[in-house]
Amino acid sequence: MFYKILLIILGIYFLACLFMYYAQRSFLYYPNINNYTNSESIEYDIETIFIKSSNSSLRSWLNTNGNSEFIILFFHGNAGDLENRAYKANAFKKMGYNFLFISYRGFSGNEGKPTENNIYEDAQSSYNWLIKNGYKESEIILYGESLGTAVAIEIAKNNSPKGLILESPFTSMVDMGNKKFPFLPIRIILKDKFDNQSKISSISCPILYLHGLSDMLVPKYMSDELIANTASKVSSYFPENDDHMMDFSNELLNEIDYFINSL
Repeated sequence: MFYKILLIILGIYFLACLFMYYAQRSFLYYPNINNYTNSESIEYDIETIFIKSSNSSLRSWLNTNGNSEFIILFFHGNAGDLENRAYKANAFKKMGYNFLFISYRGFSGNEGKPTENNIYEDAQSSYNWLIKNGYKESEIILYGESLGTAVAIEIAKNNSPKGLILESPFTSMVDMGNKKFPFLPIRIILKDKFDNQSKISSISCPILYLHGLSDMLVPKYMSDELIANTASKVSSYFPENDDHMMDFSNELLNEIDYFINSL
């Protein structure tokens, strides 16, 4: 009887692992879910363009009318579309910054499906687009939000941007998976690992870390662990009451402005 019960338990566990292996990306990417409480709309004339990446055309927002010599290349998180980031685009426009907000394949109506490699390819395509359209690497600032921090870190590792801004970064998707599903062999079954911790030390440009101390999704200690392994110049802003979706307050915007102007 004992062995029969054990076999049943092991069978259920195996099926759970099998299910998570094949369904895991539905637990990681949420292109149709709006997890933002901010319902702000675009307040300015921002150009919508489409950037070619493999067989997909990535819907993107472009502003080149800013007063700054720099351009912010923005990578969003794992949920929602460009419209959910309208308040950030409005803020950057108001601050006088040029920017390019891209959406990955599978998001914002783009064809294709998001995977770690596909998203990296989409991000590199957008970086290459900036270079082809007259921007120097010394004028590009990468900005990653949540999952987008892994995208920004990957692009910073393989290129030479002027600066890197990480909002609510995590150490790796393995660590996040272990936190959410501690009973599963995450390291073995996870396809998209987004291993920021192993890459961060190879980045040479200055990095601004933004993380709310009340973040209930990605604990702030993950930023601390990344900082401990960062070899380049570090700046940080850790507001006490901000959750995962940080408040784009005047204080946060001032930190971004100060960081960019110090580059």
